[in-house]
Amino acid sequence: MKLLVVVFALIAACNTAPFDSIPGDNSHYVEGESRFIWIPDGNGVPQLVDLEEPVDEDVLYGRNGANNQYWLFTRRNPNNHQILVNGNANSVTNSNYNRNLPLKVIVHGWNSNGNSDINPIITSAFLAVQDCNVIVVDWRDLANRNYITAANGVPGVGQFLGNFLIWLINTAGGNWNNVHLVGFSLGAHVVGNAGRTAGGRPRRVTGLDPAGPTWGGNSNALNANAGGYVECIHTDGGLLGIFDPIGHTDFYPNGGRNAQPGCWVSTCSHSRAYDLYASTVRTNHLVGRRCNNLNEARNVQCAGATLNMGNGILSKSGSGLYGLQTGDRWPY
Repeated sequence: MKLLVVVFALIAACNTAPFDSIPGDNSHYVEGESRFIWIPDGNGVPQLVDLEEPVDEDVLYGRNGANNQYWLFTRRNPNNHQILVNGNANSVTNSNYNRNLPLKVIVHGWNSNGNSDINPIITSAFLAVQDCNVIVVDWRDLANRNYITAANGVPGVGQFLGNFLIWLINTAGGNWNNVHLVGFSLGAHVVGNAGRTAGGRPRRVTGLDPAGPTWGGNSNALNANAGGYVECIHTDGGLLGIFDPIGHTDFYPNGGRNAQPGCWVSTCSHSRAYDLYASTVRTNHLVGRRCNNLNEARNVQCAGATLNMGNGILSKSGSGLYGLQTGDRWPY
């Protein structure tokens, strides 16, 4: 039944689309010019987005970052989250939060929630290799509105997250050198704002194919000021993701663009970023070669020094552009 609903939804979207397009196929899209684009929801299903749709001001200011939920997972509760409430010390004291362990924070993208694919995939990867606190940020109240409204709400969501982390560490303990923020698509810009709100104190910030539409040249986008070491993994650059380097280190697997191996449409290439990242957390086997310029990265012609892509190692550092090739299926 669920499959039929998805199929009918895609057929309906095709019938109402202002152009002939296969759901998820963004070959028509020209950055800064096109009005419509396919963006995947939290389950990877393409949704047609109108980039000129007006911002819903009532939603934007009624469902801002104050509505964030913070779901804690640890090795003591790997599958059932505990909710931490900003300003409520008892919610932390009565949880499995351990101030002596590293803190990983995961933020989903548009039209998603705390249960969307990215969260269990990366949460389970972190807990498989390291005893740590994992906080999944659920910002569905705003993320599940139209794309333009959600994108405009990103700075507020990130600022509330940053202030929550400051409160958490000041109240329950912790070490900023043990903090690692990970965000996908719009979530990458959320963690950028969170890191800057916290004064750039998070040790690591990872952007997984940071959202592209409306974010080129946007001062609220993820940048190197968000943390001690900011790394981006680009998989659908120029379409659903930003292609230009924006971190200390930027990785371009398979050219950093659509189509990623095993993908036929842009929405698959966009989502591939978090699958690749989860695999590197578990195995740390994907190795990039340094590129002299962006053109080398685009054409997978990089032959410089090596640096492992992704992983969850807090002491990791580096700079520059890196290219690599991956396989078409797990573990890539």
